[in-house]
Amino acid sequence: MKTKKILIVDDDIDVINVIQTILEHEGYEVFSANNKVEGLEKAREIKPDLAILDVMMTTHYEGFELAKELTSNPAFNKMPVVMQTSIEALTTTNPSVQEMAREFRLDPKYKELQVILIKDVTTGNAGVDYLSEEGKSVFIHIDGFLRKPVDSSKLLPELKRLLGKN
Repeated sequence: MKTKKILIVDDDIDVINVIQTILEHEGYEVFSANNKVEGLEKAREIKPDLAILDVMMTTHYEGFELAKELTSNPAFNKMPVVMQTSIEALTTTNPSVQEMAREFRLDPKYKELQVILIKDVTTGNAGVDYLSEEGKSVFIHIDGFLRKPVDSSKLLPELKRLLGKN
């Protein structure tokens, strides 16, 4: 069986080291980058099976921007992308998480949120809706979320679930 390659993009070397240790112990081949530019370069070079992205690096939304570039690129659009964040994800049973994010944007309680993370608990569909610097709502389909700090009891099953789809 081919060893699965995981790309971690995070500006916190301690976070990278913890995740890398956990994943290498499980037999994954792990690569890392510290920002969007390095992450794209590394992704093109190694063609990972899955990417774990931090949200805030050089800019507040750099991880979301990287996710958008990866998921819209035909070379990577089948690669699972997981966002690692301390932001709480809203859950739904609506498989169209983009539709749900739009509904949340219309709700006065959520309308002004800079970031809405949403996940369908039934299908696992997930997405990020964030307000760009121009105030426009930007939606990105992703494959899941991991809470910070890293918890191996949640990290490993999530990666196995996502890599099992490929």
